[in-house]
Amino acid sequence: MSTRRSWPVALGALLFAALRVAAAAGPALHFEITAGAIQNYFVRDGKVAAHLVLRSGSLPRILVAFPAGNSGVGLWFKRQPQPVQWSIVSAPAPVTARDAGGRPLFGIVFEVAASHAALIPLQAVLSSIRVLRDYQSNGSLPPEVATRASVSGRTLSWSRNRLDGAPGYRLTVEVLEGELAAAGTISPGAGQRIRLRVTAVSGERPLTAIPESALLNGRQDHDVRTEQVLRFLSYEQKYLAGSWRFDTYFGRDTLMSLQLLMPVLAPDAIEAGLRSVLVRLAPDGEVAHEEGIGEFAILEHKHHDGTLSDAPIYDYGMIDGNYLLAPVAAAYLLDNPDGRRRARAFLAHDTGAALLRNLRLVAANARAFALDPRYDHLLALKPGRATGEWRDSADGLGGGRYPYDVNAVLMPAALAATARLVRSGLLDGVLSAADRASLAHVGADAAVWRRAAPELFTVTLDNAHARVAVTSYAGELKVPLAAALTALGSSAVSFNAVALDAAGKPVPIVNSDAGFELLFATPDPSQLDRAVRSVIRPFPLGLLTDVGMVVANPVFANADLKRRFTNHAYHGTVVWSWQQALFTIGLERQLRRADLPQPVREHLLRAQHSLWRVIRATASWQATELWSWSIHDDRYQVAPFGSDSQDADEANAAQLWSTVYLAAKEPPPAP
Repeated sequence: MSTRRSWPVALGALLFAALRVAAAAGPALHFEITAGAIQNYFVRDGKVAAHLVLRSGSLPRILVAFPAGNSGVGLWFKRQPQPVQWSIVSAPAPVTARDAGGRPLFGIVFEVAASHAALIPLQAVLSSIRVLRDYQSNGSLPPEVATRASVSGRTLSWSRNRLDGAPGYRLTVEVLEGELAAAGTISPGAGQRIRLRVTAVSGERPLTAIPESALLNGRQDHDVRTEQVLRFLSYEQKYLAGSWRFDTYFGRDTLMSLQLLMPVLAPDAIEAGLRSVLVRLAPDGEVAHEEGIGEFAILEHKHHDGTLSDAPIYDYGMIDGNYLLAPVAAAYLLDNPDGRRRARAFLAHDTGAALLRNLRLVAANARAFALDPRYDHLLALKPGRATGEWRDSADGLGGGRYPYDVNAVLMPAALAATARLVRSGLLDGVLSAADRASLAHVGADAAVWRRAAPELFTVTLDNAHARVAVTSYAGELKVPLAAALTALGSSAVSFNAVALDAAGKPVPIVNSDAGFELLFATPDPSQLDRAVRSVIRPFPLGLLTDVGMVVANPVFANADLKRRFTNHAYHGTVVWSWQQALFTIGLERQLRRADLPQPVREHLLRAQHSLWRVIRATASWQATELWSWSIHDDRYQVAPFGSDSQDADEANAAQLWSTVYLAAKEPPPAP
């Protein structure tokens, strides 16, 4: 099946049918987030939405990302012998400019200063954010978008139309203090300071912010920073996955965020997110993972068919989103009071038909395993791909082909949700007789998947083996050991593998994906207790550290996997904020059950308090994408991910699914 498809999308009735919000988008939004050497300034005001990223250090950079068209402009400077420290003199303010043809450009203007011998521009990049992030990662860019600098007096500028002639991008740097040489070098003035006025603008069409009054329902935890991040990332057309690197639609991120935030989102906001997914479905019902829009789409079309079309290109290479849509839709349409009241209106205008396409896909893809539950009938990553679910870096699954979360949790949840949606009668207007026949078995299939899939991922080690492995690994990492050995005691260790390899063998990475089980399933109490224990035990036995819950631990894996799962790897022994929120919201859900034996309930309560202890300790980081750690004086300390030269990438300062703490309820103090 192709993972790359493009076609013009009619956003009209399907996307906006129920967005009848007359209120203004609310007051202007201005806030900042500092993460290590990176200062982030966010502005949303009228037609302007922009994120300024100032990176200090030996490789200084100025970058501005625009949600409009997922576009941006960036200026990288040559390596400096002494670290540069940026400081804001005048905060970013919205600005509207005109290009040479009189067409509007929207962006920001700000003043920034640095004390340094000289700043020498290395490369300016004006294009899609996907082009900028590729340049940041590997130093290359398509020759078609290369832009030469223009020097005039004390001003350095870059400007270009989009490749198809549409309004493009402009970056202007005016030297207010210091000297500008003809070659572009900026030297400090008499006060040994450089001060610049920077204007960054894009001609891409602005998005429409979800009005503040239509975003949250008032039941949220009132954390100002987290609400600001959510507002910046929320638009009627789509939610942005994260800024600066993912300023556009991601299906999985949208669906997980909707599910976790649903108790505190207003109905218009939930429906906007669901529509953004439904309108981007493939004809066979697959959920789009990511969209290529703006100049990135043009570059892709030019490469593949020779045209300069900007028709969106959708990536269907991931598999997890396909099995998230039905549970999230059912949670809103059947379980949410506003959703039940608005369900029939929401499913009109072809929305119901689009949802049905996905339900057909779920039912068809479940059948083989339901009839013959063996590992090679599970849901595998697509051929030729090393990624397929949220651990979407090359090593995220340790070479696995059958992910635990998709098979053990999401598929049975999708089947159960499909059965509920069919029984509800909400889809009667689009269900054919053939549909009813093909969907009649989904409830029974869900039971098979729930029973047979999880046991294929179980890893069990005897106590002696586990003790040697934990002791050795702690020594390699030079991390505290005593708490892990105490938690181990004299028991065997059992956990769910992150995935199965191509031969059906479990990949023995202790992982945080039990959070999906807590949120979407109702496991047997003993299985529930085992899953929670495997996560909440102290690292390097489990996942819990003093600076958060890491998402992977290769303590029981071979040396090769240990080298690939470090605290510099994107999905290694690092803390992803949303995974902590997923786990604590899932724990809260499980604790509402009436069938838990008292010892299990007590274990879950202790786990909940242990997790909230580290959540409180890192509260200032929770809206970011992820962070790493270091050890000083035998204690864990937060390390911004992306600030170390060994880090695989740079974390987003604002991440959609990291805002879900707005729906997480901290438990009362332990008695």
